[in-house]
Amino acid sequence: MSAFPMFPLGTVLFPSMPAVLRIFEERYLVMLARVLEDETSEFGIVLIERGTEVGGGEHRFDVGSVAKITQLLEGEGFVGVVAEGTRRFEVEEWLDDDPYPRARVRFLPELVWDDAYQPLFDETEKVVRRSLAQASEFEEQRWSSDVELVDDPVSAAWQLAGVAPIGELDQISLLRAETLDVLLTEVQRLTLGALEAITSSLGDDDDDLDDELREL
Repeated sequence: MSAFPMFPLGTVLFPSMPAVLRIFEERYLVMLARVLEDETSEFGIVLIERGTEVGGGEHRFDVGSVAKITQLLEGEGFVGVVAEGTRRFEVEEWLDDDPYPRARVRFLPELVWDDAYQPLFDETEKVVRRSLAQASEFEEQRWSSDVELVDDPVSAAWQLAGVAPIGELDQISLLRAETLDVLLTEVQRLTLGALEAITSSLGDDDDDLDDELREL
């Protein structure tokens, strides 16, 4: 396919999750202007493996999500962009960064819901919400345990992946999920593992937390 505009970031974007960006670097302002000329107003977001968002030279992961612009915000010295994750993709080839990062990508298949997944979904939601509540006792969390999910179950599953208190490398593994049941199962496993790592760092004397983890 033709070159797709790309925005490497230090965070992972999931389908059905929001992204709020502050764009001030010249190359990304150029990218934004050209993206807005297209009716779809889309660009790709991938996680930076090392380096920074500014100045180029970063090492990028090869899987990401399309961000669809939903709102522009004016700021002093920057342009604010509100976008929502849509389709997932794999990068097949990185192109020249002049005038801004671009890549040829392959879009990944959409995940498919089956009513048989409902018990797994319900259990995963329970694990994520309880883990968010417990993790917030030890460090600030971006998402609260009562965060609202959309009605569509596939989108809601991606939102559970997006709000779960896990690290970026774990998020990348979730972004590669090939089926919805695998996604939900892995969200549970990685969430419990991350919470256990947080609580174990407090020492072995907190039996109440250990009991709560076992209940999850």
